[in-house]
Amino acid sequence: MGFARFAVLYLACLGFCVGSVLSLQAGASYSAPPVERQAVADFIAIPPKPDGAKKEQTGEAPLYTWAGCEAREGDFRDACFKALAWQRAERDVDEALKACAMVNDLDQSMECVADVAELHTRSDRARAEAICPTIAKKKWKDQCWFGLGLAWSTEDFDYARGNCENAGMWRDFCRHDVNGEIAQVDPVNALEWCKQEEGPLLRRKTCFHGLGKYIGRTAPDVAISICEQVPASEPLYRENCVHGLGWAVAEKRENQASVAFCEGLSSHQDSCFLGLSAHAKRLDPEAALGLCQRVERSDLRARCEGFAGR
Repeated sequence: MGFARFAVLYLACLGFCVGSVLSLQAGASYSAPPVERQAVADFIAIPPKPDGAKKEQTGEAPLYTWAGCEAREGDFRDACFKALAWQRAERDVDEALKACAMVNDLDQSMECVADVAELHTRSDRARAEAICPTIAKKKWKDQCWFGLGLAWSTEDFDYARGNCENAGMWRDFCRHDVNGEIAQVDPVNALEWCKQEEGPLLRRKTCFHGLGKYIGRTAPDVAISICEQVPASEPLYRENCVHGLGWAVAEKRENQASVAFCEGLSSHQDSCFLGLSAHAKRLDPEAALGLCQRVERSDLRARCEGFAGR
């Protein structure tokens, strides 16, 4: 994902943004709203946590220094120390945590610590596990365990999924994302795990949604095959798998190509269109409602319109 490069872009844009905000707010302080659980429609499974978690850096990235970060001010300073922490996390976790401690915004500082644990876990699993309980705020402590699960999702399936049991408020999001990542490596393994049908219906159908979404991002044809193997004992299982596939196709293709893909499915076209609509709602609610008109089953169309119109 290239977090150091992201930080540079962030810093470049921030100057303009900060100036605009200050001129409007005239020194007013900002406090983030409390985190609330996302409302979930009856048909639509829980989506992954926004922004996911941190990935390893790739390619060339600028080097940050302690002195360089200290020379900055305000949000620029905080962003610099977070980038410095990411830069140090894999090889020198103590220095990375010191950099996080220099971030003045408390939430960003705790998020930084969670990021460091995730980036360090492949170097020292036990040390990374010891970091998560030190985070004071539940949101970031839970995200820390979520990050450990994602970091190991393609290497140690059982350990990765096990971390989700510690992820608290992100538990179902973690299971969705981690098993989805596993599905891209071993779709059969991921399918068999969902077939264990653990927990209440929402958790179970969310598992199958993750299969369709993650496999669909890289191999839509494989996703179709996997969704066809989902148990038919509960109709929502397969419907959610295809819903996730529809979402994934919408991420990768233009609108007409996405529509053509769903029309080409031999079954569960309605679920695919619901996935397209759910994805479109994030950017174009009117287009999302338009896609609902392609849903033939009246009950699913009503749910689609209800979600798109919220």
